[in-house]
Amino acid sequence: MDSTYPEHLRQEVDGYLEAMRFSDEPLTAGLEDAMRYSLLAGGKRIRPVLSLATARAVGIEQSDVLPLAGAIELIHTYSLIHDDLPAMDDDALRRGEPTCHVKFGEDVAILAGDGLYAEAFRHLLTHQRSAPDRVLAAAAELAAATGVNGMVGGQYADVRQPAPSGTAELRRVHELKTGRLISASVLCVLLLTGIDDGPGSAPFRRFASELGVLFQIIDDILDVTGTDDALGKPRGSDERHGKRTYVSQFGIDRARELAAESHRMAREALAEVPARGEQNGRSGEGRPHATAELEGIADFIYTRTS
Repeated sequence: MDSTYPEHLRQEVDGYLEAMRFSDEPLTAGLEDAMRYSLLAGGKRIRPVLSLATARAVGIEQSDVLPLAGAIELIHTYSLIHDDLPAMDDDALRRGEPTCHVKFGEDVAILAGDGLYAEAFRHLLTHQRSAPDRVLAAAAELAAATGVNGMVGGQYADVRQPAPSGTAELRRVHELKTGRLISASVLCVLLLTGIDDGPGSAPFRRFASELGVLFQIIDDILDVTGTDDALGKPRGSDERHGKRTYVSQFGIDRARELAAESHRMAREALAEVPARGEQNGRSGEGRPHATAELEGIADFIYTRTS
């Protein structure tokens, strides 16, 4: 399979994040150092890249959604900092480097995560250009995707004892914990463009939903089959914490089959995306779909090894 991840979009996101500053207050310089340490630690930037790729698919300038993309990556970084804490996954490495709490202390790491979450919304509401009601709708979706009915709720369900049983329950936990922020990376762009409730939004919603599940299944597989060097962190974290995963629930072979099914359904959803212009109820202009970058992201997630 030709897995063509849109590296040019990742580079654009990296440049945007590098330019971000959060305070000119000398008293908080150390906090900003901790925030930027984790923010600029690297990675594929899948969530913000998804936003840029969605912008292209609906026919708007990708640079127009960079503030949204930046805010999403701030939130994702906050979640990683808190996930790594001793009270959560207790991981000492992230992307091959010491985690934030190992580098700066647990107290500073907690505050760095809190700061990134707050700054994400300040940045979105201050810098994102669109009709005010659309920006507010995107902010509301992002808050919902990361709150009790989204990422944080999914994390709670993941750590509570006993773990939820059943296939549907497992999928639901991961839809909240992982899938909601991935979906928001797509849906917030639709909200900014005003096509979120039109017929053109349905394929994007199905794509985003399956992509979130696919990401988690592959993550569970790699936690068993990957290497510490490739993952940038110790493998087997889920097993150490007794978490139910797609591998522990179904076995490695069935987990791979489920990943293939989610990948197929995500690609099928993209095939139904209307031609540019049709999303807003206008007739198509005879141009091909601009979903190649979204397809490349789906293929990368399906085939990734780290």
